[in-house]
Amino acid sequence: MTIREIITLLDGQLCLGEQRLDEEVEKAFASDLMSDVLTLHETPMLITGLCNVQTIRTCDMATLDIIVVVRGKVVTDDMIELAEENDMVIISTKYSMFKTCGLLWDAGLKPIF
Repeated sequence: MTIREIITLLDGQLCLGEQRLDEEVEKAFASDLMSDVLTLHETPMLITGLCNVQTIRTCDMATLDIIVVVRGKVVTDDMIELAEENDMVIISTKYSMFKTCGLLWDAGLKPIF
């Protein structure tokens, strides 16, 4: 599934990463606990409701570069600036984490475990 397809499926808004819209995504991980994110050994897309600069820093440390922010949280300029430095993609959706995960699962995106 491409990033473009994910945005359409989630009725999402692309906050950053227009140059990567046709990139394929195979797996995702959902969490608001950044300590859990740091334990990942793969580089899936992160689905989270945690919307602050620490999310970007954590994803950078965990080599995650696609972030979906759920529950209509507003991505800040500071987040976008830091994510841009790390060539990340940020998508925002009004959907809950549960609905977001369900839609992505139903569309064929795989979990990391």
